[in-house]
Amino acid sequence: MNKRVVITGMGVVSSLGNTTKTFFENITNGKSGISSITSFDTTNHPVKIAGEIKINLDEYFDSKELNRLDRFSAFALLAAKEAVEENIVNDALKSKVGVIIGSGIGGLHTMEEQYSRLQKSPKRVSPFFVPSMILDIVSGHISIKYGFKGPNFAVVSACASANHAIGESFNRIKYGMNDIIVTGGTEGGITPLSIAGFANMKALTKNSDYNLASRPFDNERDGFVIAEGAGILVLEEYEHAKKRGAEILGEIIGYGATADAYHLTSPALDGAGAVQAMSEALISANVNSSEVNYINAHGTSTPFNDKIETLAIKKVFSKEFNDLFVSSSKSMLGHLLGAAGAVEAIITIKALQTGIFPPTINYNTPDPDCNLNYIPNKAIEKNINYALSNAFGFGGHNASLLFKKFN
Repeated sequence: MNKRVVITGMGVVSSLGNTTKTFFENITNGKSGISSITSFDTTNHPVKIAGEIKINLDEYFDSKELNRLDRFSAFALLAAKEAVEENIVNDALKSKVGVIIGSGIGGLHTMEEQYSRLQKSPKRVSPFFVPSMILDIVSGHISIKYGFKGPNFAVVSACASANHAIGESFNRIKYGMNDIIVTGGTEGGITPLSIAGFANMKALTKNSDYNLASRPFDNERDGFVIAEGAGILVLEEYEHAKKRGAEILGEIIGYGATADAYHLTSPALDGAGAVQAMSEALISANVNSSEVNYINAHGTSTPFNDKIETLAIKKVFSKEFNDLFVSSSKSMLGHLLGAAGAVEAIITIKALQTGIFPPTINYNTPDPDCNLNYIPNKAIEKNINYALSNAFGFGGHNASLLFKKFN
């Protein structure tokens, strides 16, 4: 018998707030977290804006801890603090709690810093270089901090990483392998090397107006805005959560994962992989497409993604797409890469919980190829029971999560 899986904890660190409450208020008010990059000199870079978190990590970690923490790990630990500590998992349960976190590129800050040291002398490379950089270290940090001894690993699938981490955690609980898993995604990828790399492959917008640069589905879109942050969720088997009196924030009921098998960076032009991922999420939950009224889109603000995701949505919801509400949180946050799916899952859960569905800001010029209701510029209030959240990544990775308003 399949188990019900609910959400009993959430935490966020982002350019729009470092608590779930503040974050969601800013999202529903249509605020932008995009700003000028301040963490390094962008004089010689064509891209000078990002969804950068203005945070002093010295206020949260001592110098010894920071010597062993890359920025992406620090973000995850801060988000986990809200998700886990407010959830109060007692000592008797800790030996069975799993931690499965996704990230797209991991400790790039550490990589660049230590490579700079290497140019002076190999002896200058930190002994903490490897355990600060590797992707799986985030799950390790959370496990060590809280004493969680269940399954512990990382998921890497570019910008679909967090959705895959959440989906795989969902399946482990659904099929009775675990009762509680801490999951989500984290990324700290705003560095000189990543900005140069993404810009040179023409993925990033070169628009310097941070009030308009991220504009998913708009006809004038010309690339995404890179961002950083973390989203952490606590998934739990329903009866287990009820027995211990945990607050239930929402329910996850479906998961679909596919590959395009088409191109390193471009989605399949017919949207077949995205279509199959969304369809699998619906089928696994035994939910009809007519029952889903909101989609938190991947919506990167790149010409191909937005057009092809729109096409895929119309194929899956062929009879209902005129009644669908779709929005891209990346219009406000930018693209958090491997963490994107986690913060967008939290937005989707909060939207179902509150009945407030976030807008796609900077949507001013309709694109004839993108002709869905993208909730332009202002949030709406609706009583919606089912919502889908999409994430697609370089390499042709597709992952869709289906959430239900908890009753």
